[in-house]
Amino acid sequence: MLKKTMSAAAALAVGSLALTACGGTSSGSDDAAGGSGGGDDTITMGFAQVGAESGWRTANTQSVKDSAEEAGVELLFSDAQQKQENQIKAIRSYIQQDVDVIAFSPVVETGWDAVLLEAKRASIPVILTDRAVDSEDDSLYETFLGSDFVLEGERAGEWLVENAEDSDVNGDGSINVVQLEGTTGAAPAIDRAEGFADTIASDGSIEVVASQTGDFTRDGGKRVMESFLNSEDDIDVVYAHNDDMGLGAIEAIEAAGLTPGEDIKIITVDAVKDGMQALVDGKINYIVECNPLLGPQLMDLAEQVVAGEEVEPRVVTEETTFTQEEAAEVIDERQY
Repeated sequence: MLKKTMSAAAALAVGSLALTACGGTSSGSDDAAGGSGGGDDTITMGFAQVGAESGWRTANTQSVKDSAEEAGVELLFSDAQQKQENQIKAIRSYIQQDVDVIAFSPVVETGWDAVLLEAKRASIPVILTDRAVDSEDDSLYETFLGSDFVLEGERAGEWLVENAEDSDVNGDGSINVVQLEGTTGAAPAIDRAEGFADTIASDGSIEVVASQTGDFTRDGGKRVMESFLNSEDDIDVVYAHNDDMGLGAIEAIEAAGLTPGEDIKIITVDAVKDGMQALVDGKINYIVECNPLLGPQLMDLAEQVVAGEEVEPRVVTEETTFTQEEAAEVIDERQY
């Protein structure tokens, strides 16, 4: 399908909606097998979520459900439980039910061409949310709505470079970083690692000495950090691809008799409320925001593509970063 640029006014409206919390009760089923369609004017959306692995994902799911209800969109919702085969099964179910539009946040980047081609042949537009796919055929989806994960990694790296002297907690002239990666093959994990690595390359004293997936979960972050503490000497910094893994790392660091934020500096991505509280408390040193409230933007894009309108192939959410002082100023107003 053809794509065209949204007007500046529409883009501004969409951007402002992304900063608003979604009220109301949850809409849609947790089972992809429900029936499709309402009245002739009702949009039916099939949404295949990654899972419920983190506070960020929970907020993202609630935003989608609440926004669907507010927009009058009939939502068929499925939870893939971090498994690609579950998402593919759900998407095929949506195709069989002849929904008006399909949206999903891919578990991993690759392996989607076949099912997306099935949706294209059924004339059902697809919107990617939060995560991208790695495909040479960009006609298989209408648009990708989400964060710039490479930029998030760069922002994390920039803070470390700018605070390199304070981050050398062992005082040996080198900064040893351990990295808690997101799910292997997932776009955020790949891109946040890339952006971080490219940025810290400007400072020869900074080195990632160990890197392992914690699957974006708090338990995973704790488990991997325990392993790092046993296997690595003189860890100065933890770079976690999300807050939940960083919070798990805090548990492991404290259990080892160390003080997170002091004995080991911690940088995370997301800015969910638990992470922000840890930042305020000094246990995390810096957070790069990744906004989960994509529901309003998603519903706006769904209405446009179902109406046959052309949209931008890439819609980026507006996000910021937080120091301890900045987090303290907004923690009471945090919506997720």
